[in-house]
Amino acid sequence: MKKIMKRCGIYMILFPFVALSGCASTASKAFETSESQVKLRSMQTRAFDTTDKQKMMQTVISTMQDLEFVIDKADLILGSVSGSKFLGNAVVVMTVTVRSRGEKQLLVRANAQYGIKSVEDPETYQDFFTALEKAIFLTAQQVD
Repeated sequence: MKKIMKRCGIYMILFPFVALSGCASTASKAFETSESQVKLRSMQTRAFDTTDKQKMMQTVISTMQDLEFVIDKADLILGSVSGSKFLGNAVVVMTVTVRSRGEKQLLVRANAQYGIKSVEDPETYQDFFTALEKAIFLTAQQVD
């Protein structure tokens, strides 16, 4: 019985080290950034010369709805809007964040996923920002 308890004690001491060492190599790779990620982020982000976060959020929501997204969540304080739509047999989920950049600009970043895969096509983001820019212009001209 003492042998069994001694073995169990050794395993209990060694188990956390073995478990953590297995996770360390995987976890470190989970946060690696490659050049393609920086390039993707630059495609997903645009700066706008305005400080009216509420109006920008409303325009983002309207633009997403115009693009046939159903708004799932919107939070003005966090500056985040999430929406989804069906495209074929998969769901496209888009999250757009709005945050201040300095004293005179807002940064808008759109992130889309098709199914479980991140959308990395620059044209997708260009289309979204083109629609958003048109909506901003129409809002500024007070056209509904």
